[in-house]
Amino acid sequence: MHYEGTVIRPPSEAHSIIFQVTLGCSHNRCTFCGAYRDKPFRIRSEEEIGRDIAFARRHCRRQKTVFLADGNALAIPHARLHALCRRIRQQLPWVRRISLYANSRDILRLREDQLVALRKLGLGRIYMGLESGHDPTLAAIGKGADSTAMVEAGRRVRRASIFLSVTCLLGIAGTEDSQAHARATAAVINRMRPSQVAVLTLMLLDNTELGRRARQGRFRLPDRMGLCRELHTLIRDLDLRAQFQANHASNYFVLNGRLPRDQKKFLATVEQALAGSLQFTPEAQRAL
Repeated sequence: MHYEGTVIRPPSEAHSIIFQVTLGCSHNRCTFCGAYRDKPFRIRSEEEIGRDIAFARRHCRRQKTVFLADGNALAIPHARLHALCRRIRQQLPWVRRISLYANSRDILRLREDQLVALRKLGLGRIYMGLESGHDPTLAAIGKGADSTAMVEAGRRVRRASIFLSVTCLLGIAGTEDSQAHARATAAVINRMRPSQVAVLTLMLLDNTELGRRARQGRFRLPDRMGLCRELHTLIRDLDLRAQFQANHASNYFVLNGRLPRDQKKFLATVEQALAGSLQFTPEAQRAL
């Protein structure tokens, strides 16, 4: 299997076959993200991808899921992605699900029937970075979409009966708009009705615009208690049935369960953290 640079995948894709079908991110302008700064975006050739599929056919028969990397494989033109999903289905018939990252712009570029066609060929899960439902924050971090576009993109995925995992980012609005960000994000998620909500915590990176702003004193990340208050508001305001995970390595503690079943338990855990009776993950052990 051939990979270039660091390959990033969601925690739930730890046991998937990973095909790096694109390099980098077609957007690559989010002020907080340094993952693909050294990778000009390109779609890998059919020959390169074909060699990796042939490798998986020989050596990956125990793995039942596929993840298409890098940052937003849905940027591949529809006809070509359709052909790729068909190729995976034909050559790896034991694979039961294909997943990928996608941004709202690439989702909205596709008609609902095109998403349905991809789902019929095995595309069963899309991971979409919402980060925030707070429009001033979305503009400030360069997401390239407002909350209205985010909601429509999420609903389009769900109407196509594809599992939608939405990521939100604690701390991304800074100290000033922390609570507004939490409330607006919960409201957008409630409208979107995703299958899964995944919470990460912002880690400031030296190679990002947001990292530079923080060093210059123009952005202030909430402290751990501020992040806990933000998380508490987010969870309190969520009103949907979905998986809920705050199990990423960037977080200070783990939450993992379902809404609304575990909502009170989640809130109690965050309240323990606010009261100082919950152990936080040490800074040295946090990672992206």
